[in-house]
Amino acid sequence: MGPGGPRLAEHRRRELARGYLQESERYERVRPGYPAKSVGWLVPAGAQRAADIGAGTGKFTRELARRCPEVTAVDPSEDMLSVLGYHLPQVRRVQGTAEASGLGTSSVDVVTIAQAWHWCDPVSASAEAARILRPDGVFGLIWNQLDVSVPWVHRLSRIMHAGDVFRPSYRPEFGPCFSTPESSVVAWTQTLPVGDVIELARSRSYYQNASARVRAKVEANLSWYLHDHLGHAEDAILQLPYLTYSWRAVRAGGGCPVGA
Repeated sequence: MGPGGPRLAEHRRRELARGYLQESERYERVRPGYPAKSVGWLVPAGAQRAADIGAGTGKFTRELARRCPEVTAVDPSEDMLSVLGYHLPQVRRVQGTAEASGLGTSSVDVVTIAQAWHWCDPVSASAEAARILRPDGVFGLIWNQLDVSVPWVHRLSRIMHAGDVFRPSYRPEFGPCFSTPESSVVAWTQTLPVGDVIELARSRSYYQNASARVRAKVEANLSWYLHDHLGHAEDAILQLPYLTYSWRAVRAGGGCPVGA
C-alpha cells in the first residue's frame, strides 16, 4: 500500500521497486499512457526545461517532449532508460532518484513524477523537487488507476492484485516550499487486446516478486475470469476504464531559499 495507507518500510519499498528494473519492453507495450486533458492541465504552457523523475520507459516523458524544448529523464534503472532512449533519443537521460536526481539547482521549470510517487519518500522527494525547480516552477504528480467503481474492473483488479495505490481521499504533501496543491481527475479508457491483460498483470510488482506457484495461480484466475466468466473470445479487444489523478503545486519564490 502506498502513501494512502501505512507507509512501506524503506527496504520493502526498494525490494518491490526492483521488480520494475527489468521487463521494460513489456512495461512500455501494455502500460497505459496519459490522457491529453490531464497532460495539458499538469504541464504549464511555455515551460522550456522539464525533468521527468522516475521516467521509466518514457510513458510521460514523451508528453513533456511534445511541450518543452529541453527534457531530462531521471530513473534508477539503466534498463528502463535504455528503452526510453530508443523511443526518445533527443531526451537527456540521467540515472538517479526522486530523492537524489543529480540535476542542478534551479535548473528546470517543471518537475513531474508519473506513476512513481508511491515509490518515493515524499519529504525527501519534495525537497529535491524544490531544489531543482526555479522559483515559480511547477511540481506535478500524475498516476493512472483502474476505475474500480466499474464492477467487472473491480474484480479484475483484485485478481491481478492491482488494488488502488492511493485512496480517493489521499492528498499529497509537498512541504513548505510549495503552494497548496491543486488536483484533477480524468476518466478514460485504454484499448487493450484481451491477451495483454495477462501481460499487464505480469508488469506489476506483485507478480514480478511472486513465486512461480503464485504467478501460475494469477494467470489461471485471469484466464478463467476473462474467457469463462466474462465470455471474451481469445481475440477480443477490451476497453479498460482508468482514472487519471493529477496534482500540481508552485514552488515559492522569495519565501523559500534556493537549495531548500
